[in-house]
Amino acid sequence: YQTILDITGLSWLIEKVSGVQVALSLGLLNSYTGLIMPLIATATGTFLYRQFFLTVPDELTEAARMDGAGALRFFIDILLPSSRNNMAALGTIMFLWAWNQYLWPLLITTDASHATAVTELKQLIPNVGGIPEWNIAMAGTLIVMLPPLVVVVAMQRWFVR
Repeated sequence: YQTILDITGLSWLIEKVSGVQVALSLGLLNSYTGLIMPLIATATGTFLYRQFFLTVPDELTEAARMDGAGALRFFIDILLPSSRNNMAALGTIMFLWAWNQYLWPLLITTDASHATAVTELKQLIPNVGGIPEWNIAMAGTLIVMLPPLVVVVAMQRWFVR
């Protein structure tokens, strides 16, 4: 069944419709929680951290146990500091992915007070019959591009290590 959905290209539509139904049943429409929650709970972070934790040598775990560190102490003192690069990468990837979302905020918000910058950018280009003011639209595009640029530049030092 999943193969048929993948071939026809309908899996993204089913995912969005079911996401809106869940948000509707939980009362998350027109709320920041409804906008943010699905963007945080993704498999990207799980996969990234799983791959990182698979690279931790068993000798490191044994050495921590010999020093008297329990599982929580090992996690806090050894794994968290050594996964800072992963945290920076995941934070940057998730911010960029969430910032560039267009369809989800469009589906989940009907109130203009909860609209995102990317969905409001479309308002600068009029529908059929209107003459777009491209100078204003491009200025808006540049302004909307600035926060992701700042995040990438700020987090870049963590990637170079």
